[in-house]
Parts: sequence; C-alpha cells; structure tokens
Amino acid sequence: MKNNIIKKIKKKRITIGIIGLGYVGLPLARTFSKKKINVIGFDIDKKKIKKLRKGISYINYFNNNDIVQMNNNFACYSTFEKISVCDAVILCLPTPIKKNRSPEMKYINNSMKLIKKFLKNNQILSLESTTYPGTSEEVILPYLKRFDLGKNFFLIYSPEREDPGNKKFSNEKIPKVVGGYTKNCLMVGYELYKLMGTKIVKVSSLKVAEMTKLLENIYRSVNIGLVNELKLLCQKMKINIFEIIDAAKTKPFGFQPFYPGPGYGGHCIPIDPFLLSWKAKKYNFQTKFIELSGRINEKMPIIICDKVKQFLKHKKQKKCLIIGVAYKKNVDDMRESPSLKIIEHLEKNKIICDYYDPYITEIGYLRKFSKPKKSIKLNSKNLRKYNIIILATDHDSINYNFLKKNSSMIFDCRGRYSYSKNHNIIQL
Repeated sequence: MKNNIIKKIKKKRITIGIIGLGYVGLPLARTFSKKKINVIGFDIDKKKIKKLRKGISYINYFNNNDIVQMNNNFACYSTFEKISVCDAVILCLPTPIKKNRSPEMKYINNSMKLIKKFLKNNQILSLESTTYPGTSEEVILPYLKRFDLGKNFFLIYSPEREDPGNKKFSNEKIPKVVGGYTKNCLMVGYELYKLMGTKIVKVSSLKVAEMTKLLENIYRSVNIGLVNELKLLCQKMKINIFEIIDAAKTKPFGFQPFYPGPGYGGHCIPIDPFLLSWKAKKYNFQTKFIELSGRINEKMPIIICDKVKQFLKHKKQKKCLIIGVAYKKNVDDMRESPSLKIIEHLEKNKIICDYYDPYITEIGYLRKFSKPKKSIKLNSKNLRKYNIIILATDHDSINYNFLKKNSSMIFDCRGRYSYSKNHNIIQL
C-alpha cells in the first residue's frame, strides 16, 4: 500500500485536499497548484469560496491573478464530499486557546467529524495547525480506528511555517519538518511534501514535529518579552532601546535582533507559550520562564493605554487615532492584534478611538466596540482632530513625514521615529 501511494506521488498523479483556506491553507494550495498538482480546497466560509471561484483574493499580499492562475488545477467547496477523491488531506485549521488558557480543539474536532465518513484506504492525513505535543495522537487518531495506520492509511504532522506578507521566504523556500505516526507514514509524508520543491527535514515522531513548531515560536515570544521589558527599563533610564539594539546587532555571532512593540499578535506567538504550559502541567512541570514571557507581552497594550490615559487626563476632548490594526506591518491579518486590545481598553475608559489601516477597511464586526469602525482617510484635516496618534502597526505604505508634520502628539510603539528629537513624539 505504501509503495502504491508513493508511486502516485512521484508521478504527480494525486489530488491534495486542503481544509482551511486562510493565511496558511491558501498559500499552501497555491504552492501545490504551481507544481501542476490537482488541489481541492475546503472552507466552511461560503464567502471565501465564492470569491475564489470568481478569481478574487481576500488576502492583501495575494493578487487576483494568483487566484486565476491557481484555478487551472484548483477547485474549492464549502462541503466535504470531495474528500473521498483526495489522496492526501491537509488540515490547516486554527487552534486558539480558551479563556482558561487551555487549547481549543473544536475546529480540528469539528472538521474530523465532517470528513470522517469520506476518508478511505490509502489516504494521507496531515495536520499543519500549531498545537501542543500529542495532539495528532490524542485528537486525530481516535477518528482513524478503522484503518491500519502505516499500512492502509498514513498519519503525519508537518508544522506550518507561513510568515504572512514575507516576500523573501515563501513556503517553497522554507524547509518543511515532517513527522509520522509510523516509519511508513514518515516515508509517505516525506514524498508528499517533497512535491513543494523545498528541503524536507524528517523527525522521529509526531510529537517531535509538534514540539518543533512550539520551540520556534516560543523562542520568539521569549525574546520579544525580553526586549519589551528592556524597553520599559530603558525609558526610565532615559536611553534609546533602538540604538542599543542597532549597536548589539553588529556582533556577528551569538545575537539576533528582536524589537519591542505594543504586544504581539498573529495566530502562533501569543498562543504557543500557553499551549505548552498547559501540556507541561499534565507532567507536573511548570514552564515558569516561558509563561513569564507571555505575561510580559500580554501586558504591553495595557501599559500603553495607561500612558495614554495619563497624557489625556486633563484634556476636555479625548480623541485618539490608532495607526494600524493588523498585528504586523504590510498584511491585513488582525489575529490577536494588540491594536484591537488597545482600542477596547481605551474605549472602556471613555476615550474616543478611531483607526487608520491601508489594508483593513472595517473592524466593527470583530469586536463589541461602542460603534462600528471603519478606517478613516489619512489627511491633515482628520489628523488634527485627535489629541494623540498611537502608531501601533508601522505599514511601509504610510507617509511618516506627513504623519509627523500633521499630528499634535504621536506615541510611537514601533520605533519608526526612534531617533527623532521632536517634542511631539514619545517612544512607547
């Protein structure tokens, strides 16, 4: 059975199903499609499916032509019957955390319930979602009891390494880590992902592959927490954290620059420390260092809001403009964005908040704001309406000289004005 599926893969005579056509699933679909492999996409969001069928992109760094070119060997559906014609099924689903910081597995569970009856012999099932070590065996495996894994069905885990908006590193250039439930599963997974045209890194188990993803993101969380804490100290010491980082990064070994900000966002970095700490408690182990970094980063939006409230304390009219609501620059991705947390907190304190983001036209449907919010026009007349401008996400398309000239006060959370001596710019 293993040899048969490997032969099909090598001849590119397979159909790959991708469940979840978001910031991970859609780029993955494009990569396989470019390699002349038939891809079927699945997403319960019917609006996404309609747009894709019309050749319309819903991700800002994907243009419509990318979608049109995919459609030569790409089809998409909001129902799951076509899983039965797929040779490989890849799950690209969200894995958020609950309020008690335990993992939320409902998206994986719900998808497995929907596709279970369409799964068949000689298929590959791969999970790419960021999750805790043991997920594949604890959550996915119970749905596969009727199969003989490693012989007539193949379970693998290959963590996504998508960096939204990064033009330098597409998923065709990033090495792919693959772990399998058995040696045969690993061999099949290796051949499947080799079709992407990138280097494949085989690891010994599903858990190793799952933990690899957490290590990559927790490494970033810890270092972001470090520079955010140092930024707060440096402010008290009246020294420039950005100048310090610029000097330190001239060292050619042993140092990698990380930069402070208003908190972290995206689907992985804010969540992964707590996924691992939850799992560690099952082994009677506390990840103190990792949890601390998460707490430091989570506090940053509140620290910024406290400084804004202090600045506006004696102002009659309290109006604030947030520049950028995406979690990082040059994308339209708002997942776990600190900007949204800043807006919510300020509005609870009766500070009027508007926003500008060149990639995101509306945010009212996402949160319970005092009123629906749409991106304002960034012109001199509008800028002068606000007591304070909070630069939360520093998109490259923004004219920062114009912003500086037309704003009464800027709280710079990203270091765009890190060397500016202007009295109307405060580093946060």
